[in-house]
Amino acid sequence: MRTLRQAEARCHTDLFSELKLSVPWGHIAAKAWGSLQGPPVLCLHGWLDNANSFDRLIPLLPQTFYYVAMDFGGHGLSSHHHPGFPYHQQDYVNEVLRVAAALKWKRFSLLGHSFGGTVGSMFSYIFPEMVDKLILLDSSPFFLDAPEMNNLLVYRRRRIEHVLQVEAKQQKPRNVVSPEDMLQSFLKNNFKVGEECGKLLLERGTTKVAEGVMLNRDRRLGLTENHIELVSKNQLEYFCMKMQARVLHIKATEGYVSYGRENQDEIRDSLQFVQRVLKSTLKERYQYVEVTGNHYVHMQEPQRVAGIISDFLESNRVVQAHL
Repeated sequence: MRTLRQAEARCHTDLFSELKLSVPWGHIAAKAWGSLQGPPVLCLHGWLDNANSFDRLIPLLPQTFYYVAMDFGGHGLSSHHHPGFPYHQQDYVNEVLRVAAALKWKRFSLLGHSFGGTVGSMFSYIFPEMVDKLILLDSSPFFLDAPEMNNLLVYRRRRIEHVLQVEAKQQKPRNVVSPEDMLQSFLKNNFKVGEECGKLLLERGTTKVAEGVMLNRDRRLGLTENHIELVSKNQLEYFCMKMQARVLHIKATEGYVSYGRENQDEIRDSLQFVQRVLKSTLKERYQYVEVTGNHYVHMQEPQRVAGIISDFLESNRVVQAHL
């Protein structure tokens, strides 16, 4: 796999480069900031987001590092996966390895928001020798099967049925709407993002056509729970034992756990169990910090997390909460 194109552009006031990495089903698109000679950091966006998720955060981090924010397959400017199959969490782990191979990285750090943090965690215990540091932005590194057991077969069935439904609709053209209508529709389904950050994500998440704009993302991408891998408590403990990375876990006070879910208490209990296992297993290699903000605090108020992340990247000392 080789880099086919690298063109410089300007994002707000900071220079970045666009990357296009060849894969068997097309390409993986990415953006890069910082020093090419610096320690590498791969940034993984959340479900249905894209690499623009990090546009406001990375310029506030030490530019002595080399940051690459990739678009997962089916998201942003990356190619869609081969037809006929659903997307799965491990598919994205595969993509992380392919990006690392293309960039000739043997060891690097991972910065993941939401679902990106879950993917980064999975990579960290499958390829532990490759990950130096893991930074989780309002993300759970694992999802326990216990609170979701009643839904497990529902998720598996829906994943298969959804692909077939999408294939049946492939003859229909994609919806083309005005930029304003697209933004309002996006905000309706992502009310925590906010208008300004919504526009930023749609810059990379849509394509302009003569009549307006249309979404880039693959129609097979549905609810996150159709694609995550649920683990048992025993698996969780075993996987944690395999992780070699230092882990910084940043939780937003009004993050995704506080969203209006029916099983909110079960989700909170599950996450607290995950945190206890991480702490007891990784010990001083695990650092947990809470910051004021919602699920998209890294975009809306990046200064709240930038100092914490910078300290973690640059030193081995325990970081302090910046509330």
